[in-house]
Amino acid sequence: MDGLSIFGQDSLLDMDFRFFLRGFLLAITIAAPVGPTGVLCMQRTLSGGRLYGFISGLGASTAHAIFGSVAAFGLTFVSSFLAAHQFWFRLGSGLFICYLGAKVFLLIPGKRLTLVTGMGYVGGYTSIFFLTLLNPITALFFVAVFPVLGHLDQGASYASAGTLVAGVFAGSTLWWFVLSIVTSVFQERVSPSTMRWVNRISGGLIIAFGIVILFSLTR
Repeated sequence: MDGLSIFGQDSLLDMDFRFFLRGFLLAITIAAPVGPTGVLCMQRTLSGGRLYGFISGLGASTAHAIFGSVAAFGLTFVSSFLAAHQFWFRLGSGLFICYLGAKVFLLIPGKRLTLVTGMGYVGGYTSIFFLTLLNPITALFFVAVFPVLGHLDQGASYASAGTLVAGVFAGSTLWWFVLSIVTSVFQERVSPSTMRWVNRISGGLIIAFGIVILFSLTR
């Protein structure tokens, strides 16, 4: 009996690790493509340091974990609500992205790179959090992909579903950590005049992402 019990525990741990790994890899595939969130995190890393960029990225990680929870725990009423009202969510997302892009475009760097304090970190986190949360496409993508990963429908426990969500949060967080570290390598080489062009290019790209989302509403 002891041998069977130990074997069963090992199998359970192995299954939970597989769930964690699936969520981890899924989060990286969602976070890695360059979009408004990635551009914003890189711009904030260059203007305010790696911690500012990383904490901003944590806002996206939190939203990804929420979307993962909706999919993993079968909260169909939430996914149905998002699908039914995705026009308004996409409209809000497009407008918010354009607003953030305009702020970045008009940002004038000082003689020294900005020193970010407590409220700056909170603002960086919340802006990226709501930017990601307003995108119903990401939420619906999680809902569509999670059944393929073999979660609750395949007999896994709620603990395993939680492990899957933890993997999503860990994978997304690791991506933003690596991105902020890599981007910060160039921070010391950025002069105020160069930073001005970085802001203009980043802001322009972010606005372009927002316009694409708004334009898609007409189709």
